[in-house]
Amino acid sequence: MDSATPTRTVNPVVQLPVARRSSAQRAVLHRITLPSLAAVGGGDALALGALTLFLTVFGLVMVLSSSSVEASVAGNPYGDFATQGIAAFVGAGAMLAIATRLRTQLLARLAPAAFLAAVLLQLLTALTPLGTNIGGNQNWIRIAGVSVQPSEFVKLGLVLLLASFFSRRPGERLGVRGVLPPVVFTGIAIGSVYLGHDLGTCLILALIGGGGFLLSNVRLPVLLVLGGGAGALLWVFSQANGSRTDRLEAWQNGCTDLLGACWQTTQAQWALANGGLTGVGIGNSVSKWFWLPEADNDFIAAVIGEETGLIGLAVLLGCFVAMAVVLLRIATRTQDRFTRAAAGMVLAWLVGQAFANIAVVVGVAPVFGVPLPFVSAGGSSLIANLAAVGCIMALADRPVAAALPLAHPEHPAGRGRSMGAR
Repeated sequence: MDSATPTRTVNPVVQLPVARRSSAQRAVLHRITLPSLAAVGGGDALALGALTLFLTVFGLVMVLSSSSVEASVAGNPYGDFATQGIAAFVGAGAMLAIATRLRTQLLARLAPAAFLAAVLLQLLTALTPLGTNIGGNQNWIRIAGVSVQPSEFVKLGLVLLLASFFSRRPGERLGVRGVLPPVVFTGIAIGSVYLGHDLGTCLILALIGGGGFLLSNVRLPVLLVLGGGAGALLWVFSQANGSRTDRLEAWQNGCTDLLGACWQTTQAQWALANGGLTGVGIGNSVSKWFWLPEADNDFIAAVIGEETGLIGLAVLLGCFVAMAVVLLRIATRTQDRFTRAAAGMVLAWLVGQAFANIAVVVGVAPVFGVPLPFVSAGGSSLIANLAAVGCIMALADRPVAAALPLAHPEHPAGRGRSMGAR
């Protein structure tokens, strides 16, 4: 007897409804889509961005470690870290937006307005009750409840303005009279900051101007005249400020007043000695327990040396050396005068300021108070530094996509195109 073949019951396929995104949702998703690597730039731009983001993240870790003790007295050990984190988020977004959206022509057009706005805001800070005096420097102003340091944006404005000038007037053709406009611009920037008694930032502004003159191929005799005049003026400025004069004399004569002008330098050197080769571990610094003033700001390199040792400090220096190499490649490989001058000034700004900061910490230079770029606590400084890197990434050479052939070379149409191209 034949057995009946069992039948298999198949359930019908039920199509579930799929929620469709509205046009507004699609627009939001389109806005938050990250740009491709090709849109960010070529190898130099990507290397510069990677070094910058690494230093920024490393700085966040060290700000958390170096500021937690003093911030806990105010009630929130993560307060300074949170502020720095917000600045890093805003600055990184600005860096990527500038790198992918702006070009040379737009930056050149924005330069005068950016410089004028930064200088006017700095003058309001230094000359009106709106400014805040911290440690003898009146360089901060509160805008909508947020403390801003306009002198950091004066640096960026000066970079753009001098680059715009030298893009129109080749430096090798200018004499002493021809370079008077950029000298005046640099003098205005330095003067507005000096009114707030911040000699350290004045030195960095002078360094930025020098980098612009050098990378714009200004002739050597003109550079020597400008350098001599700038050195004389800076010496006069340094003698006009009591605290700066005391620190300069203490550095020249050797630190003997360990409880006075030499306190910071001595504590920083003790912190480096305590760190040794490998450090005491991140978070285990002794100097940040109210021994070292400005442990999370101007002297954060001492905490880095104490917690990560000579190895960590060498890695930090290596990152800035690599940044200098990348910026030099961008400046020397381009035919655009604006890019060359801007890259040279950003190199003088970021890398020069980094080595100046570390020189102060190790006692090679007198204390004049400049933060370590990307690493020290300070929202205005971090945002301005990241925006400057974004400008250079936008100016760096872009990879050119190769055009795809429309027809095979052996095809009659392809042969016709190739013959016409010749």
